[in-house]
Amino acid sequence: MARLVLAVSGVALGASLALPASPAAAHNSLTGSDPRDGARIATAPVRIELRFLSRLDPATTTVTVTGPDNVAAAGGEPRFSGSRVSVPFKPGKAGLYTVGYRVASGDGHPVTGEVRFTLTTGTPADPSASATTGAAPTPSSPAATPTSTPPPATAGPDAASPSGAVVPTADERDEVSGWLWALGALVLLAALAAGLLLRRRAARR
Repeated sequence: MARLVLAVSGVALGASLALPASPAAAHNSLTGSDPRDGARIATAPVRIELRFLSRLDPATTTVTVTGPDNVAAAGGEPRFSGSRVSVPFKPGKAGLYTVGYRVASGDGHPVTGEVRFTLTTGTPADPSASATTGAAPTPSSPAATPTSTPPPATAGPDAASPSGAVVPTADERDEVSGWLWALGALVLLAALAAGLLLRRRAARR
């Protein structure tokens, strides 16, 4: 009886080992990453690598990398090697980076997840971008100093006359007028004296 029980147990064990794996064992899963999940790094890696339990199918595998402000940080197409996949990393400013993945399991069910790491040192912008936009700004030339315009000449007595002749003032006009009166009086006196003289000569004759 004991021998029969042992024989049945051996047959059952062999049958269980010969059966295919259960559907739960067919699900793919992440086994590791570089950088690891939750890491804080100061130097940005050239590539980000994800390692899985089973071989990956490039047609059904998707990897995305986003940085601070939800900016894409994947620098190119993923590269596959068995159960590993890696993507070029295009770092930006310091902050949290999220690596999202979607892979297919052997039973066809998709498996999704993500790996997060923090870049503590920001990466400067691509130097070629600054070269295309132009060299360092040169100081602008100083603004031209406005030339001072001399004030207009004060209009004098000459400017008021259309011909440019000197126009006498009121005092000068009075003085000239006085001289003319005096000269006229002298001329008149001379004429009277000459008349009297001529009359005397005529009377003597």
